[in-house]
Amino acid sequence: RVPPRLLLAAARQTVLSRKAPRRARGFGAWANRWPLKAIVANRARKQIAAKDPLGHYPAAPAIVEIWEKHGGNALQAPALIERIISSDTARNLLRVFRLQERLKANGKQAGIVPARHVHVVGAGVMGGDIAAWCALKGMTVTLQDQDMARIAPAIKRAAQLFSRRLKDPRLARAAFDRLVPDPAGGGVPLADIVIEAISEQPEAKRALYRSLEPRMKADALLATNTSSLSLETLRADLAQPQRLVGIHFFNPVAKMPLVEVVHADGDAGETQARACAFVGQIDKLALPVKSAPGFLVNAVLAPYMLQAMRGVDEGLAPEAVDAAMVAFGMPMGPLELADTVGLDIARAAGAELAGGAEPPRCLAERLARGDLGKKSGRGFYVWRDGKPVKGASQSGAPAGLAQRLIQPLIDATRQRVDAGIVADADLADAGVIFGTGFAPFTGGPLHYQSSNALQSIRPAEAD
Repeated sequence: RVPPRLLLAAARQTVLSRKAPRRARGFGAWANRWPLKAIVANRARKQIAAKDPLGHYPAAPAIVEIWEKHGGNALQAPALIERIISSDTARNLLRVFRLQERLKANGKQAGIVPARHVHVVGAGVMGGDIAAWCALKGMTVTLQDQDMARIAPAIKRAAQLFSRRLKDPRLARAAFDRLVPDPAGGGVPLADIVIEAISEQPEAKRALYRSLEPRMKADALLATNTSSLSLETLRADLAQPQRLVGIHFFNPVAKMPLVEVVHADGDAGETQARACAFVGQIDKLALPVKSAPGFLVNAVLAPYMLQAMRGVDEGLAPEAVDAAMVAFGMPMGPLELADTVGLDIARAAGAELAGGAEPPRCLAERLARGDLGKKSGRGFYVWRDGKPVKGASQSGAPAGLAQRLIQPLIDATRQRVDAGIVADADLADAGVIFGTGFAPFTGGPLHYQSSNALQSIRPAEAD
């Protein structure tokens, strides 16, 4: 029996669409016939299983089953549809959608004039890619560094981004024209927002701000892409300290949707609202956070990666550690992530958050050898053609390893909420999902923990 609500939804869709039924043609028509249909379905199942071996996302195989058995007519499989709709995965993914909409709403600030001109200081990987992304999204961008030789690689990467994202060569050319190399910094007085993306050295940043502030428009924002330094320290020499805001992008800029918008303690006012509006303007998700070491995302990743490295110190193979977390639902394992970020950067970030604790032995040994991860070709893995070479040691991990590895991340997320770094648990879950790729089907780290706690309580209540 088909549930009435499914019948009503199907009828409404049919009436409102006013479209004639489509008939499959060409290969599609052949694929709908036996025995080819069974072959195509089995191949689809194998592809789905390769991407989701533990079945975290049940909708994909269900779609294949409905197509194979019912020609794609979901109304002929009401029990299957009901099971998918009522699953934990469906509920959690709906939760993630609502969290995403909340982050999008942060970028829709009423009464704020959109930024037209962005000036970026620092043409390294982050600064150059931030500049390219802003130009892609329609802004005039001036990109400053010490000389053209330092700016040239960023311009080359930008051209590749424009060509990849904008299929029309004319649109790609227009975006390229909006990105202006500016070693002399002539764009500073014209910019609505100046973004600093230089090295993580507080004095160098403060010296730069002292030179920039007198040349900026009176109402222009000054933003830093720092990943860990406190705004209170950085803005000490500014005549208008309230104009400094953190706008922390993640690498790679073109793929990571989240941007942390950082405000100094007690200063979450118009500056933060304007920064959030800018983030929304460039189609990123704005997460307001308070200035604190690591903000939210890096602060929760550090203990997670530290726990993984401790596992290696105890004799676990990096492949086994990473495989456990990929099976949990993470996009990549913590050690591959550390290699990707750079082991030197991982150590620096960890030292900032660990309060002087000694780094794991496996990390110290690799750094002593000059093994920095992906960028040096060797870290926890050997890297070839931009990919890690992994051995066969992806089994043999002790039971409960994934939970042991993920628990420090969950605990750190809760601590950030309790400390007021992020406004509430929902925003913290949103930040960790969109900033780290934390398994979306769980609904976020805090939701995952509370759901598991609730499930463990229910059997006891039944007794």
